[in-house]
Amino acid sequence: MTTSRSSTHPAEALVLARIAPAVRERAAAVRLMVFDVDGVLTDGSLYYSESGELFKRFHALDGHGLRLLLEGGLKVALVTGRSGPIVDRRAAELGIAEVMQGVRDKGAALAELAQRNGVELNQTGYMGDDIIDLPALQRAGFAASVANAPGYIAQAAHWVASQPGGSGAVRECCDLLLAAQGRLGAFMMAPGLLGPGAIQ
Repeated sequence: MTTSRSSTHPAEALVLARIAPAVRERAAAVRLMVFDVDGVLTDGSLYYSESGELFKRFHALDGHGLRLLLEGGLKVALVTGRSGPIVDRRAAELGIAEVMQGVRDKGAALAELAQRNGVELNQTGYMGDDIIDLPALQRAGFAASVANAPGYIAQAAHWVASQPGGSGAVRECCDLLLAAQGRLGAFMMAPGLLGPGAIQ
């Protein structure tokens, strides 16, 4: 989806109001956005039964934001250091085809995803919350983190959400990317643009 509007939609203006021009520029260049899972798409809690990991808590706002990114023409991927069927299931619900689990070197994973999707590293974004995410945060053109990340992680990001992981931080990031690229307003003017079968 593209837009030919010459003026900024009020929703985009609201999202971008407190965003530094340099951050807007980075966000506008993103063609591939990669997200960590635990602590970013979830609140980081791990629930176990006697047979292993039982479930994770995801937020519907974040899921809808990811769908908006996909419908807006951006590529989306998930990269996590853990492994399990729950992440594959959530990705499938949202229509995210690129999922890498059990990853220890997230910087290398980001570079691999960029090459596979035909984008330069300065056209990639990455959102993470912990030490394992640092190599990807340092290589991405747009580095994002969550409000409850350790300070030494947050300082490696170009932008930090006002919400903690698993509680709308990813949606904030998605809205920023779409607003910076002039794509958010189109969904406000024509909500039906979100295709059939969309799930939060």
